[in-house]
Amino acid sequence: QVQLLESGGGSVQPGGSLRLSCTVSRSISSMTFMGWYRQAPGKQRELVATITTTGGTNYAESVKGRFTISRDNAENTVYLQMNSLKSEDTAVYYCCGFFLRAYWGQGTQVTVSS
Repeated sequence: QVQLLESGGGSVQPGGSLRLSCTVSRSISSMTFMGWYRQAPGKQRELVATITTTGGTNYAESVKGRFTISRDNAENTVYLQMNSLKSEDTAVYYCCGFFLRAYWGQGTQVTVSS
């Protein structure tokens, strides 16, 4: 069983920054890809960013230029650096890892409000 633990969420004012971390219980080098998704109240879960084993990245249009996904294989950790946060970024953010199937973390709340 693969376990993912997110941390780093919180409350921030518009224009602020947060960095989310996702620590995985197995080597992330073996995961086909790692990603971050988010779900706002009353909305479906949506892709935020993904990163492959070779470092290829993909971003939702709404976060391009503001968010950066990265990975530290030695620490089995994936990060999401979020800059220039907007109120519409408010959501529960979930870490996802895919190896034969998708594994999800429990989620971490990000609130952007003045």
